[in-house]
Amino acid sequence: MAALADRSLTYARTQQVDLSGPLGGVTDWYIVDATTVKVRDALRQEFPGTGGSAAIKVHKVLSVGCGAPVRYHFSPAREHDSRHLTIEESWRGYGLLADLADASLARLQACDTYGVRYVIRLKDNWKPKVDYLARGQVTEAVFPGADLDALLEDETLVLDGRAIDADVHVGRGKERVDARLVGVQTAKGYGFFLTNLPPRIGPWQVADLYRVRWEVELSIRLDKSVNRLDAIDAEQPCTLKTLLHASLIASTLAALLAHTHNVHTRPQQPGAPRTEAPLHPRRLALQLAVSCQSIAQAFELQGAEATHRWNKIAALLTHSGKDPNWRRRPSVLDQLRGWKRQPVRRKKPNNQDVSHGHINVAA
Repeated sequence: MAALADRSLTYARTQQVDLSGPLGGVTDWYIVDATTVKVRDALRQEFPGTGGSAAIKVHKVLSVGCGAPVRYHFSPAREHDSRHLTIEESWRGYGLLADLADASLARLQACDTYGVRYVIRLKDNWKPKVDYLARGQVTEAVFPGADLDALLEDETLVLDGRAIDADVHVGRGKERVDARLVGVQTAKGYGFFLTNLPPRIGPWQVADLYRVRWEVELSIRLDKSVNRLDAIDAEQPCTLKTLLHASLIASTLAALLAHTHNVHTRPQQPGAPRTEAPLHPRRLALQLAVSCQSIAQAFELQGAEATHRWNKIAALLTHSGKDPNWRRRPSVLDQLRGWKRQPVRRKKPNNQDVSHGHINVAA
């Protein structure tokens, strides 16, 4: 099963990516995250969790370009996420979207060393120093090396709803990292992010790129809600890992099928509106689970009968997997790709007369 998982992940890494608009400029954007799965207490020695329980952690690297995991591995849940992410030569040319669990000055230095673009939230204890302020409302001159917290506290830098864009450095001596800091107004107050993206990617676009991290949460939801990643009842470590692989492979296949269809049906001309509903990985995965027996039987067929059966299965998967909300509520990722919110036009009822607020069906 591990070998089959490697094949699926290798296939995912070879996919044509969909990285239009601000998503471009990198080979692909990778999102890193981990989820904890509770297991039987009998496995506590192999997979110790926190608080004396038994648990295993699934570390996932998700491709934004194809919507599927390109790497994953397991570890005891007790181990911290950060030790399982290493930025090295294989990351060159890629982008990293990580949360605070993976934030470290050494990791940002590694990104600069290996040519990796990154967007990460600002840690509270990093205390950035402002070297140059490109955007932001100020009440007096800001000198290089000014402390960001001090500028905000004495209202030299005013948080008035407008975006902030500055060159900063964090850390000292060998740990110093030069970066770009952007701040944007959100529903919960200002959000600050560190990045090494060029200025042509504006502050709001940088913030939207970080919001794309939500895609890995949706991927983990798919693992758990459809493919029962967190409902595995195994007593042996090898059985546990086999079932975990099976769950993750199923989710990967659903994501790749949705991505392949969406790439083939997207507008050929840049900026042209999409006319066909994209497939949603979770909806597609649900139909795959229902159709598993029909799919297994189709493998035994040959010739015209096999072609007819596969076309029928493909039509069913396409119909059931369509996202019903793609016009009204495109995701942040879809909006970065150029999809715009479109009002849904309600069709007028056929063979019906509307009179005085009532619908009279014609006989």
